Amino acid sequence: MLDEVYNYASFKQSRMFAAGVTCSDCHDPHGAKLRVPGNGICLQCHASEKYADASHHHHEAASLQLSCGSCHMPERTYMVIDRRHDHSFRIPRPDIAAKLRTSNACNDCHADKTAEWAASAVERWHGPNRKGLQNYAEAFRAAWDGRSSAAALLRSVAGDHNVPAFARASALTELGAYVSASNINLARDGLSDPDPMVRIGALDMLGNVPANQLWPLVSPLLSDSSRGVRIKAASLLAAFPTADQPPDDRERFNHATTEFIAAQRLNADRPEAHALLGNFYARRGQTAEGEIEYRSALRLSPQFAPAAINLADLYRQLDRDAEGERVLRSASVTLPADAGVHYALGLTLTRLKRTDEAIAELRRAAEIEPGRARYTYVYAVALNSAGRSDEAIAVLKDALPGHPDDGDILMALATFSRDAGRLDAALQYGEELARAVPNDQRIASFVQSLRHQVEKPNR
Repeated sequence: MLDEVYNYASFKQSRMFAAGVTCSDCHDPHGAKLRVPGNGICLQCHASEKYADASHHHHEAASLQLSCGSCHMPERTYMVIDRRHDHSFRIPRPDIAAKLRTSNACNDCHADKTAEWAASAVERWHGPNRKGLQNYAEAFRAAWDGRSSAAALLRSVAGDHNVPAFARASALTELGAYVSASNINLARDGLSDPDPMVRIGALDMLGNVPANQLWPLVSPLLSDSSRGVRIKAASLLAAFPTADQPPDDRERFNHATTEFIAAQRLNADRPEAHALLGNFYARRGQTAEGEIEYRSALRLSPQFAPAAINLADLYRQLDRDAEGERVLRSASVTLPADAGVHYALGLTLTRLKRTDEAIAELRRAAEIEPGRARYTYVYAVALNSAGRSDEAIAVLKDALPGHPDDGDILMALATFSRDAGRLDAALQYGEELARAVPNDQRIASFVQSLRHQVEKPNR
């Protein structure tokens, strides 16, 4: 559980959900109270002689009585008053916590000990093979950290039908940043998955594929049994020109489009709905309507940064960057700690050829959100383009420990070092890049050229 999330999201990741357990098996459907108090609710299905015994929980001497939920449903308190149990019913994995620096149920109680200590204890009790159903933490950590291993790990999660559909759908969504010929079949398979959440995840994966390649893949879902899938498909196909649509598909597209617009109008009290409509109209080329929706979102909530950023991007497409600057300046006053706003403003100022102001905004974005490698990379590129290569290299070197295999950062370090005449350093970064992004012929050729340049003076 983390902040304002729903129990249903974690429950869908559980072995309970996969086995057909429903909310009302444990809770009264009217009052939501447990049907049986304490551990009795778990022991309806799980044999007490096995799971209530000290040989299972190994806490017979604990000063505070443990419940099943202590280990398998760790609790978090939201907004001080709302105690929420995690409903994914996980096997405690302090070994994963030690590797990925995530939380774990063991150290919720043993806060004075390390995750490594807890992992050692669990392995003594239960052996090394107690991985449970949810084995996808590393894949998502790699994706969120921008690591080169992310695509392969996510591909493994998305293609494994033993993994909960919720996680497979999420892996497909994350693969949107890594679409390639080697994994596009995962999206194809996902589009026909029985779970509509997986079908939506597959559509998310295809979000950056050119519109002219999407129609054969996506158009069958315009008549999907799930409205959520239909309206997602319509949104994804919005950029496909009406004149190029196969005549037999136009009615289905128009129907799904009507449903999409109606769904957003139903939620018209929320800025998110207006922003989604703005995105849809912008992709359809209806820029006036898109502008109206973005401004409606900002009237409802000046703090809704995506509307400001997308409106400024619409103005970029219309060659109205000066208006985009005004929108983003206003947003940066309202949201001074929003890295995305400062980043968008920096790009706008770059196009307006106000280099020093642009660099200041890009620096601010990188400082606010150092975990976003893209912000640091673009800030460094701006510095280098302004003739400040030493500063650019220093920024990238500082960022590298947090993003050790980020391809853009390593390529920039290698290139900037080469251009500054630091060939040995350039080759070092180039070789790190080749290890981080293997089997890339372009990178291999680049590194080979660096080797030739380093060796040339010695010949």
